[in-house]
Amino acid sequence: MKRHHQDVRDLIYVHLNQSDQYVISHGIEFTEFVSTFSGSFNHLLLLAHRYDDADFNRHTLLEYCPADRIKQLAAEDVYRYGDFCWIDFIEEELLNELSGQEMAELLYLGHHKHHLKPPFYNKLGNRFVYLAHEDGWFNKTYYRSFKDFFQLFSIVIARKLGELKPEKSLLGIKKKRVYPPVNKEILLSLTPFIKEGICLSLRDADHQRNRIEIPIWVIGDFADMDDMYEEYLQTSHGRYHAKIILDKKTKDWKLNIV
Repeated sequence: MKRHHQDVRDLIYVHLNQSDQYVISHGIEFTEFVSTFSGSFNHLLLLAHRYDDADFNRHTLLEYCPADRIKQLAAEDVYRYGDFCWIDFIEEELLNELSGQEMAELLYLGHHKHHLKPPFYNKLGNRFVYLAHEDGWFNKTYYRSFKDFFQLFSIVIARKLGELKPEKSLLGIKKKRVYPPVNKEILLSLTPFIKEGICLSLRDADHQRNRIEIPIWVIGDFADMDDMYEEYLQTSHGRYHAKIILDKKTKDWKLNIV
């Protein structure tokens, strides 16, 4: 059962592979990634894309997006690109120092969405490798530091929650609610579950007068998001494994593990 693009906004799947330093996710999009790390991004070497306003590097024969154009790239419908893959780097001169072997590894990354060796290059100083197919549907992101992943996850949950349940002003105009990011300590304590693969469902959130409860199910390790979604549909009929709860009055998050 293939879900539609708009459906990626209400269900987040994350599976963390600690040894190989990547996270497979569904429901987290490039625009959310960019807004989370806005102001601290380097240039992006584009390994698979359809972006028309990229610059060309003669040494790698690859195009890249300069840091000052990343917001422009994020405004594109990169979901429609199909494959959308990049690695960040500090300066263009450093691309010219890449060896044939390193360039082959990068091409392999963009084509197969898997590494031949750990994809963190001192020459490039990259924090990430971002490998997506139908961005938001299937994303595999390598993190030099998982602190970045937990920062992204904490912000994305709060932002999506605000987008799904907008509040009406006196004039009846809908505006996004603003919720505080989830405490990173709460998400860190979910790490054992995230290593198994979890679904966090905003569509199944219980909105009460004084609190919002978001259920989490442990569903396993998936590379195929159709299979993941089928498993979610079955598992979500049963009891959740954990809940994150927002107290609307104090704006504090807490965790309830069953």
